[in-house]
Amino acid sequence: MHQNLTWAGGPLQGTAHLPASKSESNRALLLQKLAGDGTLTNLSEANDTVLMTRLLDEAATADLLDAQDAGTVMRFMTAYLAASGWRGVLTGAARMKQRPIAVLVDGLRALGATIDYVEREGYPPLRFGGGQLTTPAAELAVRGDISSQYISALLMLGPVLPSGLQLRLTGPVGSRPYIHLTLNLMRHFGAAAEEAAPDLVAAQPGGYRPADYEVESDWSAASYWYALVALAPAGSSITLPGLRAQSWQGDHVIQHIMTSLGVATEFLPEAGGVRLTQVPLATESLLAQPLDFTDCPDLAQTVAVVAAALGVPLRLTGLDSLYIKETDRVAAVQTELRKFGGDMVEVASGVFEIQSNGFAVNGQEIETYEDHRMAMAFAPLALRGPLTIHEPQVVRKSYPSYWRELAKVGLA
Repeated sequence: MHQNLTWAGGPLQGTAHLPASKSESNRALLLQKLAGDGTLTNLSEANDTVLMTRLLDEAATADLLDAQDAGTVMRFMTAYLAASGWRGVLTGAARMKQRPIAVLVDGLRALGATIDYVEREGYPPLRFGGGQLTTPAAELAVRGDISSQYISALLMLGPVLPSGLQLRLTGPVGSRPYIHLTLNLMRHFGAAAEEAAPDLVAAQPGGYRPADYEVESDWSAASYWYALVALAPAGSSITLPGLRAQSWQGDHVIQHIMTSLGVATEFLPEAGGVRLTQVPLATESLLAQPLDFTDCPDLAQTVAVVAAALGVPLRLTGLDSLYIKETDRVAAVQTELRKFGGDMVEVASGVFEIQSNGFAVNGQEIETYEDHRMAMAFAPLALRGPLTIHEPQVVRKSYPSYWRELAKVGLA
């Protein structure tokens, strides 16, 4: 299956529908379950959120649950199932069985969970033996350099534990804004939780209280529209409803990154959302020092592709977590950029430089590696020439309407 993309021509104009934030939605679903009630509105239509909604419901009667290829679902469900005394097996797709989960399982075992590995030590599937999390643990040490989702999964259980929970974060901490997002949502649902120190997050006992919550539109999805405006003909402008000036999502930093790559952001307080317009490139600020994606790894592919297409030789760091996502995103970006005359070269340990040599779009075919962000990051290149995206259905993971929205503005 493939998606052929061509541009109708002229400036890019219109309003694009964004999905609701998957990160907010999946956390809110778990917190609502722990709180016992409350109404969630504008939930994400992404497959991950639909899947998590279903698994939370099925856990009451099923003894086999499948998290498919959804890392957030696997990690959050692992925490929830351990806390709820569930008995059964939580499995996932073939790629999920290659994604480590020992950091989370070790933490849950320290709290009293009975969890065994069904196949390979340290990886899903997991067998849950029931029982309650009653082991007092004043403080758990958790590595911060793998995935913030482990930290968030444990942290959200803190208020329902008899003694609460403190997590001591060891080593460098990646994706810290996602931890802040978790804390903000926990407090919204009535928990006492805080970042007590740069290496310590804590949740007091006392549980949650029911609350309503409206999920914000997704800044990660918005990044692809920033890319489209950056690569579009002069005079292009796109409006994106549902984004907040004061956002809890770490990926809102795309508005600042893309200013240097030729896109300005104007917040629309009356209508809500933002308007994206073109401005001159300001690459000096990008070349002065590397862009660090430690706190916003989901933006790296988007920015890398735009920079290569524009011929901006910026440098990127903080890509460590990209190796264990839906695919090895570093290798995937390198492979696909080379088809156009671009590259993302590791010039020092952990430092990558975007390079271009006669970058051109003329009918290349993009492999997506079962990764939604590969499809959406490379699709904007169709504004520079015809392009084919293989396995386009992968976007269902986070932005099911992506191709329809592109078609509405003439990219189909």
